[in-house]
Amino acid sequence: MRVIAAVLAKRIGMAIVTLFGVAVVVFLLLRVAPGDPVAMMIGAGASAADVAELRARYGLDQPLLVQFGIWLAGVLRGDFGVSISLHRDVLELLSERLPATLELATAACAVAVGLGGAIAIAGTLVRGRKAEAAVDGVNGLMLAVPDFVWALAFVLVLGVLWPVLPLSGRMDPSVGVPFVSHFYLIESLLRGRFAIAGDIVAHMVMPVLALALPLAAVIVRILKEALSEAMMQDYVLVARVKGFSESRLVIGEALRNAVGPTLALTGVQFTFLIGGTVIVERIFAYPGIGAMAIDAVINRDLPLIQGLVLVFGALFILVNLAVDLGAVALNPRLRHGG
Repeated sequence: MRVIAAVLAKRIGMAIVTLFGVAVVVFLLLRVAPGDPVAMMIGAGASAADVAELRARYGLDQPLLVQFGIWLAGVLRGDFGVSISLHRDVLELLSERLPATLELATAACAVAVGLGGAIAIAGTLVRGRKAEAAVDGVNGLMLAVPDFVWALAFVLVLGVLWPVLPLSGRMDPSVGVPFVSHFYLIESLLRGRFAIAGDIVAHMVMPVLALALPLAAVIVRILKEALSEAMMQDYVLVARVKGFSESRLVIGEALRNAVGPTLALTGVQFTFLIGGTVIVERIFAYPGIGAMAIDAVINRDLPLIQGLVLVFGALFILVNLAVDLGAVALNPRLRHGG
């Protein structure tokens, strides 16, 4: 417990410094980038007085250091400002859209881990045979094709040529069930509304697969290599001498010692997966944080972009903290400070 507490305290300290650095960098970069957000949102016939009033409303008439201080003080109070393009509270917008992206990314990560783990184990069981080349070929294809290409392929095959899945949205718009939270899938399952949950899952299938396949390929590559190394260790050789089957050697002996590097990789890739939903969400008109990020950048919506970047930074830190704590909990030597 002392080791876990020490890791937690160290990571929290680093998280505060990292988030402050992210806040400074994104704030400065957005201010020096070309383009005027006020000019993009105001009418062509607006007077100079109208422009000045709008700048004052969003604090853009203040010196840069003062703007940063006002914004940072607001963030510490939980006030991320008001979206320039949508005219709504940024934190409210993020709380509405982030759950959809988190459900999508979590489902994609779960599919990627399950699929990648199964392929890696299968590839290890058939190592040295012709079937291993087939496994590596399939994995190479999954790795080479980007997620947005997979998304377009699924739209063509499962949405147009063989229309078995819905093409866009998060759920059927005719469903009028009020939700307490914005975690629609989790809430519908907890409330026993399985028909609605099934509809939500049907809308998630194509974007989840598009996001999961490239990540699964990365997991296969790392886990298969780690399993190959673990199979050469003494404890596996001893188990083989005892007459253990090949599947028991791989799954029962080698896997638990090879999963460490894969766990760390999956944690890092999960944060990238959240950011990588941008294009896939756009293709499927999925109402998550990624689609909103594209619109925010196009409209130079400074408060919304700043809020989005801070949320991504916080998620990255939280996921990596969970991975570090998981590694300590799973490794007896780290858990006891050895």
